[in-house]
Amino acid sequence: MTIPDPILRILTLARWAPSGDNCQPWKFEVVNASHIVVHGSDTREWCLYDFDGHASHIAHGALIETIRIAASAEDLSISWKRRNNTAETSAIYDIHFQPEAGLPDDPLLPFIESRVVQRRMMKRHPLSNEQKRALADAAAPGLEVVFLETGSDKSNIAKLLWRSAYVRLTCPEAYDVHREVIEWNARFSNDKIPEEAVGVDPMTAKLMRWVMQSWTRVNFFNKFLFGTIPPRIQLDVLPALFCGTHALLKPKGPLSGTDDYVAAGMSMQRFWLTVASQGLYLQPQMTPVIFRWYARRGRPFAASPESMKIAKEISGQLEKLANIDKQGDLAFFCRLGESTPPRSRSLRKSLDDLIIRS
Repeated sequence: MTIPDPILRILTLARWAPSGDNCQPWKFEVVNASHIVVHGSDTREWCLYDFDGHASHIAHGALIETIRIAASAEDLSISWKRRNNTAETSAIYDIHFQPEAGLPDDPLLPFIESRVVQRRMMKRHPLSNEQKRALADAAAPGLEVVFLETGSDKSNIAKLLWRSAYVRLTCPEAYDVHREVIEWNARFSNDKIPEEAVGVDPMTAKLMRWVMQSWTRVNFFNKFLFGTIPPRIQLDVLPALFCGTHALLKPKGPLSGTDDYVAAGMSMQRFWLTVASQGLYLQPQMTPVIFRWYARRGRPFAASPESMKIAKEISGQLEKLANIDKQGDLAFFCRLGESTPPRSRSLRKSLDDLIIRS
């Protein structure tokens, strides 16, 4: 069928929703002018960062929220529901559009495409009270925002990320993921992270590109040539210290099922788009949160006992930072602040590649 123009415009914008490593775990099926189906997927089979598909479910929520915002430009509101009795790894969402004459454009609409990850150092200027209030309101009512903005906070987070990055860079299970998600010699990428957006200097990027051709090289550099030091300094420590604030987004209730993570993703996207609307930039730093998901459930993600021991310790450090107990949930962890626009970024697959045609 020919896709109605309003649906075409909505989906063209919606595909800019964020997803882990730009994997875009979704396809669109257009049923008619008032009904689309989002065929979600997850990457848990090959990506250790997608624990039980939760990272993908958060991305699905961000997509649904972006569809809602984009639909406002067409005088359409939406309702959605996840189908029951579908495969655990393949969530399916029915989205229905309802005409609503005079519906104002959502104020976050202009920032859907310009929202971008900034992995390099930002200015250390603190956020204003007005900015923090706008961000807290954007995440509400589903998520509570905890700002960690003092020098002591940033130092503690830098130490946390230093240890988290050690695990990330020394376990072969993570190496397999990193090898797949970076597009080398690229400024832009339709379905990966381009090399220039990774956040390291050109010399380190060139070395990483060569070393990451095999795990044998990675392991040798890590053991004998201090291979984890330059990337940890450039990707974790300096960004943690040079930003306006870090932010933890805590759900008001437990994250107990797929729909809870989807709802968290919707709130997260409103938060991130509001960051962009304030002239700020953001970088997710989800690895400690994900390691905590594993540690809380006693599930290994790596064969190395050392990696799992550190992950458990990271879990405790994160709980202390967030002021939560072992039962408390975390939905999103990031840093944000002022900076110049990134010159390199992930793009998106074409709509033709995302549409399921009968």
